[in-house]
Amino acid sequence: MTLPEAIVYLLASSNHGMRTEVIARLINEKGLYQRRDKQPVTGKQVYAAVMAHPDTFVKSEGLIRLMI
Repeated sequence: MTLPEAIVYLLASSNHGMRTEVIARLINEKGLYQRRDKQPVTGKQVYAAVMAHPDTFVKSEGLIRLMI
């Protein structure tokens, strides 16, 4: 699973927006994505993935949501 796929999975499962730090924590806890260097995913990496996919994600009021 890629990082954007892991983010989609979490957001689709939760039915509400989440902050990048919460998304990163849940990805690490659930083992949904692992970096090549085996370090934990950070909120900054989640933010970068979200900004790289504006057709999939929306950031509003500090929360990440799926594009409707």
